[in-house]
Amino acid sequence: MRTALARYGTAAAALSLALCAPAPTSARADGADGPVPGPARTAAGNAGAELAAHRAAGGLDFGPCPRAEQLPAPVRCAALRVPLDYTRPDGPQISLTVSRVPATGRGGARRQGALVYNPGGPGASGMFFPLLADRPAWRGVAAAYDLVGYAPRGVGRSAPLTCLDPAQLPHGPTQVPARPSAAYKQERRAAARAYALGCARHAGPALAHYSTLDNVRDLHVLRAALGERRLTFMGASYGTYLGAVYATLFPDRVRRMVFDSAVDPDPRRVWYLDNLGQAPGFERRWADFRSWAARHHASYGLGATPQAVQASYERVRAAVARTPADGAVGTGELHAAYLQTAYYDDVWPERAAALAAYLRGDPGPLTEQAARDPETVREAANSTAVYTAVLCNDAPWPADWETWDRDNTELARRAPFETWANAFLNLPCASWPVPGRQRPVEVGQGRGPLPGTLIVAAERDGATPYPGALELQRRLGARASLVTERGAGTHGVAGGRNDCVDRHVERYLLTGATPGWRVSCAPHPEPAPVSLDDRAASAPRALLPPVV
Repeated sequence: MRTALARYGTAAAALSLALCAPAPTSARADGADGPVPGPARTAAGNAGAELAAHRAAGGLDFGPCPRAEQLPAPVRCAALRVPLDYTRPDGPQISLTVSRVPATGRGGARRQGALVYNPGGPGASGMFFPLLADRPAWRGVAAAYDLVGYAPRGVGRSAPLTCLDPAQLPHGPTQVPARPSAAYKQERRAAARAYALGCARHAGPALAHYSTLDNVRDLHVLRAALGERRLTFMGASYGTYLGAVYATLFPDRVRRMVFDSAVDPDPRRVWYLDNLGQAPGFERRWADFRSWAARHHASYGLGATPQAVQASYERVRAAVARTPADGAVGTGELHAAYLQTAYYDDVWPERAAALAAYLRGDPGPLTEQAARDPETVREAANSTAVYTAVLCNDAPWPADWETWDRDNTELARRAPFETWANAFLNLPCASWPVPGRQRPVEVGQGRGPLPGTLIVAAERDGATPYPGALELQRRLGARASLVTERGAGTHGVAGGRNDCVDRHVERYLLTGATPGWRVSCAPHPEPAPVSLDDRAASAPRALLPPVV
């Protein structure tokens, strides 16, 4: 799923072009899957996780956070040692970074333990999560829970994974054709193969151990290291799949779980079909943005119809294809910046204002929003590497280009906005140089019953389309409750956008009470237009790291 990369916007777009470096010859590139790991290996890995959890119980030593984390007091940090390969629990170990702020106890609240958060991706870091303790939407929860974040394996300072040499990081503007030609597709296929081999060259044999099963086992060890007998967890986007697989493998260790913006966990869809399923959702949300801009034509002058707004966007696209804005924003950066509109409606005012300003001769706002900076590029390179490794390791992908070309060509006819960009991002999985890729876990077919769980989803979410929430609820069973934000599509529902949703989440986390099988909330208000003279940033995303 593309969700980890959304945070990094234009940097991720540049990286998704995956510079076509010379391919090393020491790793496989034939796309063969090799033998699929069987139940015995899965059982051995789970047994290794149990042993590692037993050894780690209550063993985290929190202290001041390293400067690199940019986390001020009262947040404290620790390092968690976990096996690289859980079938060899006494073998090589890696270190994961963990952050925590203690329960505040406001209003005399009784401490209920630790709430662990995963923001998804895969490839996103949750180290920022404790900083939310003082935000209004989180104060009630933070009174009763230690807020715990962590960087999953491969991310940030947690055994960081990379697939590119420093010289391969993009530096200039990128140009992406509106419709890929046969020659461009061939170029991207070569780039995807080189990128996959770069992952193998940098990671070596460890590359096979960046997967959802490994992430789940890391979470199991983290639970024990925090001194928690059972896990209280909140996951967003890919984090919902992580939580669902955890609940399937370790149901007796689940206390409470919130699934925000659910990935469809059907193993037949993980991950190739899940990614194809994003394209119509992104197309719908891109149309929502254009409709909103058209309703505010008086503010922006982009056109009074969605079609006219599209024409305004195409004029900007054609212009930056000829001459990158301020020498920094080409069509790749432009597309990535406006893909954000399909994730978060709170960026709509600033994106519309940037288009309007550019068309009036001022490229400044567009450059501010779309150009990348070197630090973001490095973070996005790391996020992209982890994203790719986890998705490619988790499941078999089509190895033949004809399947990719047929499916995405047909899909692009009705959903052109993001189809090919997403396809090219995931294309390294067609030639992934790790034999024996896993079979997805049958979520819901666990070893025992689950306590009540809570799913929250937006009806028009593009990144994790709403049918995924219905499928997750079906698989988790009768005690799983679904709260739907009707008529809305922002990715990531809980944590400050919708008071109705937040009340359900807080009540569940504090009491364990679920609101019923299926309930709904009215949509959060659409953003108000911002004048061209108002350059203030849009409201912060509910669960993205605040500026510190």
